[in-house]
Amino acid sequence: MSVTLPGGQEVAYTDHGGSGPVVVLLHSFLMDGRMFEPQLAAFDGFRCVTVDERGHGGTPASGPFDYWDVARDVLGVLDHLGVERAAVVGTSQGGFVALRMALLAPERVTALAVLGTSAAAEDPAVAAGYRAVLDAWVGGGAPPEVLDGVARICFGEFDASEWRKRWPDVPADRLTRTMNALVDRDAVLDRAGEIGCPALVLHGSADLAYPVERAAELAAALPAAEPLVVVEGGAHFLSYTHPDEVNPALTRFLTTHA
Repeated sequence: MSVTLPGGQEVAYTDHGGSGPVVVLLHSFLMDGRMFEPQLAAFDGFRCVTVDERGHGGTPASGPFDYWDVARDVLGVLDHLGVERAAVVGTSQGGFVALRMALLAPERVTALAVLGTSAAAEDPAVAAGYRAVLDAWVGGGAPPEVLDGVARICFGEFDASEWRKRWPDVPADRLTRTMNALVDRDAVLDRAGEIGCPALVLHGSADLAYPVERAAELAAALPAAEPLVVVEGGAHFLSYTHPDEVNPALTRFLTTHA
């Protein structure tokens, strides 16, 4: 399904149905709503909505954008569905968007759970490395060694072959716009104190993109956050790679607060 929002942005989404509280699931960079299949199988009693964020899956990106724009896209999907309030779960990039949703429309976010994410701007050295990856990817036609390196950062030791084989098909202009949004994002840590809804922060101890310190500082800054959950050996795309460890914590949190 898709909706064209005021202003012309088309957004693809799937409303998985159900009569329980609405839970929006927001995916990571280079992924789409399908990355939450392990959660959809476990979240009985909730009405889950997955959204393909701008430049990913079935949602186009016709020009430059930032994660504030993507947060507005998701709120627009909720408007289209007639949903006034929802819990929001985001992994990595999805966490960037979820935090901005809670800042833009705090009255609409009942609870916030983020995994493998950060409220800081991208470290300049890391951003430079990602730009080099982008140049190699776009200029070299997705070299296997580049894809292997990206997969390792995202998935750790987990089998990423299902997703890796899709990445070479990402158009260069789309990849450039989504990467720019990632590396140029602003920091929101200094505004985390404005997010008053219940929050849960989860992070993998083996996250190769962001150290656990990024999760700890976010959990400390969110006024209503539960204690930080660190998954031993957990990779960056934590909800996908370690659902057996993640799903019980998410289910308990959402059952209490969604």
